[in-house]
Amino acid sequence: MLGKGKIAALGFQHVLAMYAGAVIVPLLIGGALGFNGEEMTYLVSIDIFMCGIATLLQLTVNRFFGIGLPVVLGCAVQAIAPIILIGQDMGIGAIYGSIIVSGLFVLLIAPFFSKVVRFFPPVVTGSVVTVIGLTLIPVAINNLAGGAGAKDFGSMYNLGLGFGTLLLIILVYRFGQGFSKAIAVLIGLVGGSLFAALYKGISLGPVSEASWFHMPKPFYFGTPTFEWPAIITMILIALVSMVESTGVYFALSDITERKLTQKDLTRGYRAEGLAIMLGGVFNTFPYTAYSQNVGLVQLSGIKTRKVIYAAAGFLIVLGLIPKIGAVTTIIPTPVLGGAMVAMFGMVVAQGIKMLGKVNFTSQENLLIIACAVGVGLGVTVVPDLFNAFPSFVRLFTSNGIVAGSVTAITLNIIFNMIPHRKDKKLADPEPQHAE
Repeated sequence: MLGKGKIAALGFQHVLAMYAGAVIVPLLIGGALGFNGEEMTYLVSIDIFMCGIATLLQLTVNRFFGIGLPVVLGCAVQAIAPIILIGQDMGIGAIYGSIIVSGLFVLLIAPFFSKVVRFFPPVVTGSVVTVIGLTLIPVAINNLAGGAGAKDFGSMYNLGLGFGTLLLIILVYRFGQGFSKAIAVLIGLVGGSLFAALYKGISLGPVSEASWFHMPKPFYFGTPTFEWPAIITMILIALVSMVESTGVYFALSDITERKLTQKDLTRGYRAEGLAIMLGGVFNTFPYTAYSQNVGLVQLSGIKTRKVIYAAAGFLIVLGLIPKIGAVTTIIPTPVLGGAMVAMFGMVVAQGIKMLGKVNFTSQENLLIIACAVGVGLGVTVVPDLFNAFPSFVRLFTSNGIVAGSVTAITLNIIFNMIPHRKDKKLADPEPQHAE
């Protein structure tokens, strides 16, 4: 029997395991869209708060939503690039309008998604996740060098700080034991920031200016607008997140030795849909099940939902204290970049791991992966390729994640699904009636 103290400690461990990944999403998006210090503080704080709310939705089982597994929800990393692109092309309102509609889409499609999952076999999901990681690596490298457009871009100090942070993460993961491995990224962020503070100093202005307490405000960044290209983009991202979450659900069901039914999955998807819609209303981002917390459940051997309830409680409290959110906004850009190299590289590694389930003796599968990764990475590296197209078309053609996803899904249907139907017809010819 776990006491309250142990439950609290284990819950805070889950917060530490997912905190770095959760705050990096608003930091990257807010930085790319030019948010000021006050806006960044709100964005980080409300994001952490909503991670707690989203997790509670999954833990609370009723007729309509909640899968009831020890799952933690956080911001979907794959949404970073599309959100930045939508914000730059169509404005902040279009970001949150598309997030709200994509959440509604998830809510409505939840009962039918078990049938749609067949369109996302490992060859598709593995390709998509690999493309997601590859499209984010340039962002990490730019930040490691000081941030695109920085006066000291590529300076020895920036490179030393960025690669030093990455080296610290690697050393902690190599020589750390148990829990320290789970928070290797967080240790790297703290260590890199402390070195920067001692060597060059860090401005604590955003922390001193931040308030001690705030309440979430609906539509803090203005009224949402609804643009079809942005909506379709976020629906595609939501579908990828649903597929990833499905993997997390089944991993946790295996760990907890609980068999999942179609109704369980439907409730899980609905909870995510509600979380995404609330994210749009309170100006945060789409949410998905975090796989790093699955590892903690397995590592600790503690499978009770009480621990995750404690984690959700900590997230909500932390999100209501802007000073804590402001601390994360003063992390030097090269330090973030060094951590991102490891994190986004792990996204690529996860994609490759998912591709390990693919039958590589099939030339068709090899071609699906080759074209999906090739198109996704190619569009990311050369985003001006389709500049002659109308702006609403460029939203899709200049987004490597969407381009790679559509390529993988389409080629999988052509090579792996349509032929199977034909083969089935040949294998089961219509019975001949006797005369």
